[in-house]
Amino acid sequence: SGCTLIRNGSRHDAQEAASHLRLKYRRGRRYAPTAELFIERLASKSSLSGTPYAIECPGSEVVPSSDWLTRRLREYREQQSSAR
Repeated sequence: SGCTLIRNGSRHDAQEAASHLRLKYRRGRRYAPTAELFIERLASKSSLSGTPYAIECPGSEVVPSSDWLTRRLREYREQQSSAR
């Protein structure tokens, strides 16, 4: 995506962000049986500090990761639905 995840004051490229979120999912999937709950409970803030994550994309303002991930999920589902 070319976007950066801002987590606990550190910036992470898309590969690092994906790796971190996969780890959080592996460890906490029982708390997030749906994509929406994963975003809400695991992918939106630090489980240690409680600090919200943010996403910064080229040419765009920094937004909460929950907003960015929810928008991407909606876009993905719309693409899947129109491909049928």
